[in-house]
Amino acid sequence: MPSLMTSEHLTTPAAAQRTDTPERAARQLADAVTAAGALALTMFRADIKTWNKQNDSPVTEADLAVDRFLKERLAALDPGCGWLSEETADSAERLGRQRVWIVDPIDGTRAFMAGEADWAVSAALIENGRPIAGALFAPVTNELFLASEGAGTTLNGAPVRASARDTLNGAAISGPAFLLDRAMHRAAFDRRPRVRSLALRLARVATAELDVALASANSYDWDIAAADIIVHEAGGHLTGYDGTVPLYNKSVPRHGSLVCAGRHLHRAMLNVARDEFGAS
Repeated sequence: MPSLMTSEHLTTPAAAQRTDTPERAARQLADAVTAAGALALTMFRADIKTWNKQNDSPVTEADLAVDRFLKERLAALDPGCGWLSEETADSAERLGRQRVWIVDPIDGTRAFMAGEADWAVSAALIENGRPIAGALFAPVTNELFLASEGAGTTLNGAPVRASARDTLNGAAISGPAFLLDRAMHRAAFDRRPRVRSLALRLARVATAELDVALASANSYDWDIAAADIIVHEAGGHLTGYDGTVPLYNKSVPRHGSLVCAGRHLHRAMLNVARDEFGAS
């Protein structure tokens, strides 16, 4: 296993100038994901090679091409940052880095393969285990979600806020069918179709298109890191069933079940999740 880096190796003066503030990092991420999205669109609804990985999840030539593009682009911005991506072999080196780029080149690969719209390019910058900047671009619908620490969330440049709804009855909800089937016993939710990109599903809470989004266990850092800061900077909450926020860049970058909601609904939805779905 590669040796771990120590804090004295984390940054250089040149690197610090490139991502010196969360807002600057967010702008750089926005440029990167929109360019990556344009690349992905050249292969969308085209005859490209697809196959299944060892865990039976699908991957395409487009996933790998976008991954290579983003790795080169972001590494050039700050060589002192670590790297974690769904489509790159993991390395323990990232564990010694204070800052880490976390990327999903195409979140929602099954939707991409089916020629549907709900897929996105997702990228975040993590510092000490939490995202400080994140960008999510849905190329088919031309939606760019952007957030940085302390600066709020925008959709295509316009500020957005999570829902202020305070009752579960009538709340718009999306998530895996087996979770929604059980949640419906507790309130008259407005059940919406499942958004296949988990990152986009969570981001819809940031814009109040959804009041609640659910995720079953075993999402990975790259699935949720960008959406995490997008939701929190919009005034929403994304937590595990224990109410704690996700931490990133751990040795196993995997998460338990998640509840995402506007701040007024989050506690009530957590209670439903604990009662109906267990403490996973």
